[in-house]
Amino acid sequence: MPVALITGASRGLGLALARALAERGWRLVIDARGGDALAAADRELSGRTATAALAGDVADPRHREALVAAAGDLGGLDVLVNNASILGPSPQPALRDYPLDVLAEVFRVNVLAPLALIQHALPLLEASRGRILNITSDAGVEGYEGWGGYGASKAALEQLSRVLAVEHPQLPVYWVDPGDMNTQMHQEAYPGEDISDRPSPEVSVPGLLELVTGDRPSGRYAARDLVPAR
Repeated sequence: MPVALITGASRGLGLALARALAERGWRLVIDARGGDALAAADRELSGRTATAALAGDVADPRHREALVAAAGDLGGLDVLVNNASILGPSPQPALRDYPLDVLAEVFRVNVLAPLALIQHALPLLEASRGRILNITSDAGVEGYEGWGGYGASKAALEQLSRVLAVEHPQLPVYWVDPGDMNTQMHQEAYPGEDISDRPSPEVSVPGLLELVTGDRPSGRYAARDLVPAR
């Protein structure tokens, strides 16, 4: 059965996608910074399929090496999903006040870590003719007040994805916007506000599955446009 490596899979979109793939028999390598939440996710998923759950920071080279090694132990790597990211300050400051040391950390986690993981995983992906999904945001293409730091990191990830698609035409590379969701990160972006009207992450999963299992060409996609709502 195929193997997927999903970062940031202890909750939100990452966990929703992991659940859907587990139901389809995929073997999973999952990670998250929080060990307790990841362990809970692993207990759920391991009842359905073979899993490897590694707590750690995707910005840590040793953690990235361990993730790719775990995929190899499960049989290879068919899909790499770079989902883990950080928001930055909460509430989000204007760029004129944005602390540059924090911005550097946002770029380290949201841009450099995904690229480094891709670099390390490429031999396995090339062997399986696998594919890459980089989770992005409309904040990477639109100018939203207060979203300059996070949005700039997602814009950089989109450009990296675009170039990777040109440099590796044999590997589908997708940069996909899941849309606004009711997640912990979105709550952090709007502290004290009620975001219960946002869709659950599960609403975006069918579109991600279309990219994971379909034959779409490399490119930028909005997850909810790929599978029309019924």
